[in-house]
Amino acid sequence: MNNNKNNMDIKDAEYGVDSRYKSKRERELDGAALMEERLRRMRNLSRDQIIRAKLLQLKLQMEDYLKKPIYDKRNYFSEFVASYVDIIYSKRSNFAKDIDITPVMLSQVINNHREPKDEFIMKLMIHSEKAYKNVCSFHKKTWYQVYFHEKICDTMSNQDNWRPKIEKHVKISEFINE
Repeated sequence: MNNNKNNMDIKDAEYGVDSRYKSKRERELDGAALMEERLRRMRNLSRDQIIRAKLLQLKLQMEDYLKKPIYDKRNYFSEFVASYVDIIYSKRSNFAKDIDITPVMLSQVINNHREPKDEFIMKLMIHSEKAYKNVCSFHKKTWYQVYFHEKICDTMSNQDNWRPKIEKHVKISEFINE
């Protein structure tokens, strides 16, 4: 028995269209209509709805980042900070003013010229709690987790660089016997 349900063509899944069509043309027309409707709805979103959606997306990206070890040279913390600020503010200097830091300091953190101080992360944590209040739950420790997750991954992935030098200064003078 060879019916259409058993022979589903799951191509073009990115269009979100049920692919059980009689012809490729029919599937493409339906996909185009769906995409057009999505675009129409997106054009009608308010600025607040767009910000909420982007904040939710950023939160999910941060949570995804925390679930896996990352061993590349990207600075995720600064990228997440830059995204966060750019989602909410038209000018980064306005964010700096709102958390009582200089625009130069914010720029240095975002561009990896300066490590963020604890006070910076604490202000970011409080700001995020307020910004996410009407969007979704955002755990206050997320920024710290992202920052330290990056540090741990970076340290572990660069052992070839630091370990030989450091290992020369480490010895065990007393052993633990079983």
